[in-house]
Amino acid sequence: MPNQSAVEGVAELSFLPMQAPDIDSVLEIEGVSHLHPWTKGNFSDSLAAGHWAYCIRPQVDQMVKGSYLDPAILWAYCVLFPAVDELHLLNITVSPKLRKLGLGKRIMSAIEGVSAQQNIPRIILEVRPSNLAALGLYQSLGYEQIGLRKSYYPHNPETGSREDAIVMAKSIKLES
Repeated sequence: MPNQSAVEGVAELSFLPMQAPDIDSVLEIEGVSHLHPWTKGNFSDSLAAGHWAYCIRPQVDQMVKGSYLDPAILWAYCVLFPAVDELHLLNITVSPKLRKLGLGKRIMSAIEGVSAQQNIPRIILEVRPSNLAALGLYQSLGYEQIGLRKSYYPHNPETGSREDAIVMAKSIKLES
């Protein structure tokens, strides 16, 4: 497992458009990361709908094949839905072995940069109240709660219970 300095040593992250052949690698991370993971069909539908979906890997000068510094290894991914005046973050997931190393913050910063470049003045997202790590990240980056979607997420398939979603947003300073 890489350490903080190894991840910080990667000056740039490579955001490559997600393609159909990437979905199997994405599903490996998705399946161990979420209580109710997206399916292959969910990702395929997002690609077909034209959502902005990216696979995030390290961009390093000296590749280390077979290690986490190998650009063939998927570190994270995200799926964004661009609308006229807002960018909706549908899914962002970092590989469990690479969490708590600052990648989420770097990815969110890149997403905000894309929003600014595309003249999209606001990013919105939903997050489970029980996902304290994500809530903390978004709050630390200046996202504020703007609403609540009742019973948004499946919670327990046996009981059929559902969990609310906190709707958060951040205004993005547009480039001139």
